[in-house]
Amino acid sequence: MNDSMSVTLAVDAMGGDHGVSVTVPASCAFLTRHPDAEVILVGNAEAIEFALGKISSAPRHRIRIVSATEVVLMDDPIEVALRRKKDSSMRVAIEQVKEKQADAIISSGNTGALMAISRYILKTLDGIDRPAIATGMPNELGGATTVLDLGANADCEPMHLLQFAQMADVMVRVVGGKAKPTIGLLNIGEEVIKGNEVVKLTGELLRNSTLNFYGNVEGNDIFKGTTDIVVCDGFVGNVVLKASEGLAKMMSGLIRHEFNRSWLTKLMALCAMLPLLRVRKRVDHRRYNGAVLLGLRGCVIKSHGSADSFGFGFALERAYEAAKGKMVERIAEAFVSRTPA
Repeated sequence: MNDSMSVTLAVDAMGGDHGVSVTVPASCAFLTRHPDAEVILVGNAEAIEFALGKISSAPRHRIRIVSATEVVLMDDPIEVALRRKKDSSMRVAIEQVKEKQADAIISSGNTGALMAISRYILKTLDGIDRPAIATGMPNELGGATTVLDLGANADCEPMHLLQFAQMADVMVRVVGGKAKPTIGLLNIGEEVIKGNEVVKLTGELLRNSTLNFYGNVEGNDIFKGTTDIVVCDGFVGNVVLKASEGLAKMMSGLIRHEFNRSWLTKLMALCAMLPLLRVRKRVDHRRYNGAVLLGLRGCVIKSHGSADSFGFGFALERAYEAAKGKMVERIAEAFVSRTPA
């Protein structure tokens, strides 16, 4: 890690569906945008060097390669990734954060493995029982609604959901620039009496907290932008995430489909193309790539496994902003008063 004004990111260069063909070009483009940043590319040194050789403008003086001989596959069981592949690019990249060589780590690899290895190596912050996965989802206001948990914790107690809200509050203040973000609790209705016991008890905790709690919200409020943050358990959150990704892909498919019909529908589709493309750009899931694993003693960013260079670049940006704003340190400070003396 460099001086306090610079940021160093460790990249699992081998992770995801595309490996170095995505991670290396995206990292080089990121460095071009941020002259104060450096990148550690972790993985097969020969493959990384070959990919860098294709990029004439690669800022090699700000790139360091750290060798790793194994790769965590997308279908690897957590036990294999955690116990057997101890020299995987994912694990070695995470270790760069633990060893203070990097400020954050970004991986497109297996989500379960990334959470398990990160939790094993970095540990959780004092006062936090469970890490959570958070990301932004596009809303009709032109911004993003931060939603968590997205799959790390299928079963949660009220205190866990309260902690998720507290961590997201810090994250949105650091990365989103919101002074006092509003928080909604995902429920089947707005009324206080709605929901199961966990949700009702969580609502009480949030109302009695110092957070800017809006109240219960429903699924459509995520995309309306009713609140800056929406909290739910990982089971519900993962369903919401997959549904939103499916919706974005469906819109792209519908646009392509209209051009394969009669000349009249093609003409109508052409007339609507510009506004449709603007909408598709706003809901492009690649622009919201980069989920944050909150609650760890280090900044860990999860990129979508199928991300292209454009999408992976946004994950790098999110890691840069979180590291620059010292998100992990600020979350730790927010929880220090809850830690027993």
